[in-house]
Amino acid sequence: MVDFEWYRSFISIYKHSSVSEAARTRMMTQPAMSQHLASLEAEVGEPLFTRAPRKMIPTERGKALYTQVVPLIEALEETSQTLKNSTATSLPILRIGSAHEFFREKIAPHIGSYQMRVIASLGVASKLLDWLLEEKVDVIVMSQKLVAPGIEYIPYMQEEFALVAPPDYVEPAFADKASFEAWLCSQPWISYGLDLPIIRRFWREHFQKRPQTHPTHVVPDLHSVLKAIEHGAGISLLPTFMLDDHLYRSKVKIMYPSCTVHNDLYLAYQMKKRNSPNVKAFIEAVKRTV
Repeated sequence: MVDFEWYRSFISIYKHSSVSEAARTRMMTQPAMSQHLASLEAEVGEPLFTRAPRKMIPTERGKALYTQVVPLIEALEETSQTLKNSTATSLPILRIGSAHEFFREKIAPHIGSYQMRVIASLGVASKLLDWLLEEKVDVIVMSQKLVAPGIEYIPYMQEEFALVAPPDYVEPAFADKASFEAWLCSQPWISYGLDLPIIRRFWREHFQKRPQTHPTHVVPDLHSVLKAIEHGAGISLLPTFMLDDHLYRSKVKIMYPSCTVHNDLYLAYQMKKRNSPNVKAFIEAVKRTV
């Protein structure tokens, strides 16, 4: 089997007409260079050069071989160099897990500034934690501190949920909380889950009880909730970071702005990766954009 290096040595001898000069440019010993040439000639079955006192003169077979192989070898070397340069300059990869809405609104607009290649996986909290434990992601954004071995949480930011309605929704005044609660219970609610996670939190904080309402519509995600509200399907609680453009275009309105609920968000990663340069760089980057 022909060794790739034999061809490189052959081309170098052909170009310099000298074994010693070819050896010098390839940073090889002269005996090693001569051995490459001898091995290639044995494989070809005939001499490739005529040995003169101070010069290596290619034979007709040598000229034909050079014409055949030099474009191939040079192309292969160029490809190898391109791959090497690409590897040297490629950005580090960071695998991020997040809720769909949060990634779209808070992370995606900034990924161009992270100096990393971002690979995102989107899902609910339990799924994100599974991915982190399985090392399918490097860092996740979580709204819950779920207990898991080897996982470290650090505070990230606090998201605010507001009561959102269609822009023409009537916003009555109430003399007491009981009347306000009764009115809320009579409205069509839109939720992204039957368990009403944020709605339950809202009721606990403002009425100190579980909600006495049931969702009229259950849709798969918060962007679907927002779209349904825009088209008059009802009201819901949504994170304010989703609303800027919709409020500016008067697609929705925030009702009773003093009646909000807050949710703590955390960044989570495996403790063994707490000193990972990529993880640390990402944490610093996202904290700058809060």
